[in-house]
Amino acid sequence: MTGIMWTVLGLFAVMYVAISTEKINKTVLALFGAGLFALFHFLEGEKIFASIDWNVIFLLVSMMIIVAITKQTGVFQYVAIKMAKLARGNPMTILILLSLVTAFFSAFLDNVTTVLILVPVAILIANELEISPVPYIVSLAMASNVGGTATLIGDPPNIMIASASGLSFNSFLIHLTPVVLLLIVVLFVFQWMLFHKQMHVTNEKRARIMSFDEKKVLTNPLLMAKSLSILGLVIAGFFLHGILNLEPSMIALFGASLLMLLATPHEIDHLLHEVEWGTILFFIGLFILVGGLVEVGVMRVLASRVIQLTHGDVPLTSLFLVWVSGVLSAVVDNIPYVATMIPLIKEMGQTIGPDALMPVWWSLALGACLGGNGTLVGASANVVSVGLAKKSGIHISFWEFTKYGVLYTLTSLIISSAYLYIRYFVLHI
Repeated sequence: MTGIMWTVLGLFAVMYVAISTEKINKTVLALFGAGLFALFHFLEGEKIFASIDWNVIFLLVSMMIIVAITKQTGVFQYVAIKMAKLARGNPMTILILLSLVTAFFSAFLDNVTTVLILVPVAILIANELEISPVPYIVSLAMASNVGGTATLIGDPPNIMIASASGLSFNSFLIHLTPVVLLLIVVLFVFQWMLFHKQMHVTNEKRARIMSFDEKKVLTNPLLMAKSLSILGLVIAGFFLHGILNLEPSMIALFGASLLMLLATPHEIDHLLHEVEWGTILFFIGLFILVGGLVEVGVMRVLASRVIQLTHGDVPLTSLFLVWVSGVLSAVVDNIPYVATMIPLIKEMGQTIGPDALMPVWWSLALGACLGGNGTLVGASANVVSVGLAKKSGIHISFWEFTKYGVLYTLTSLIISSAYLYIRYFVLHI
């Protein structure tokens, strides 16, 4: 590699480590790094703006707006309480049903938003049953990461992969949902093995759950009807975006703007405060950093080294990537990791061909999303869930979360590896 390549790679590595340690706000670091890249002309002019994946940006902003309006209605809490009553107050059944709801919501909403809505409800239910809320908090965080793996919009890494590879919403459903469904069943087995001994309560305590009135959390039925209708139309649009010849980001943007027009046509400032602008700016800075790596040729060199390491063997590359992605995503933020890997895989495609590259994209998605369950810091949903617990006086240490997460993550990666190998290299489907 040339001197400028080493300089850019070294600067990027420093920023990456700093972002991963979270000693300084990651948004500030990403924007500072992007500024340095522009200042030293590693990336300049129109190429700076071209390096930003605007499909990802608009899809994230639009879905944040839709979810921000919808959650005001209380419909998500309604579903959670309904599930608890459906379980007849049985703690283990409640745990499984809430995990199932969390996984489903996370397939179509942001993981962090999902746990922000459901974890407080789970803590309330555990307190009413007078049992430890820890199994609920840990399980919902893990379920959100697994459920988010299933769809294009379920997890930011999937949004980034889809935009870079041209894979459709339906492609993610066809290729990832089967293994995610299996992993959810495995999660239920783990929950029973780890927690069922803690789930014995009296009939009196179960009756407390049955006395909850879920209708009281529905604060605005008219807004709920509007929100759910438009959310349904947006999701239908994702299924049909190939036929409509529209990017998912544009479908989401239309849905968000229509919902704002119907719900808050005169005042949206309070609503825009709900958008995680720090996350959006983080993505923008990160895209510029990775664009600098691509521009000076670092990714081309690294891609050739990976191909040399695996001898261009696609099955070996896929299996190698799912494990590397899973392990690294357990200890560092999976968003900068995936942003770094995308151009690397694109460069590999120049050698092994775009069709042969498909299993490699699925390996990246599975490893990056599922690896988040490995440790407390592996995914934002984990950190937020434990933070909510702390506010309620419940302490969950790094190691307490990790002792549950690492075992399930290793099992998930083994199952994912078997799924990838059998589906794409034995059955070729």
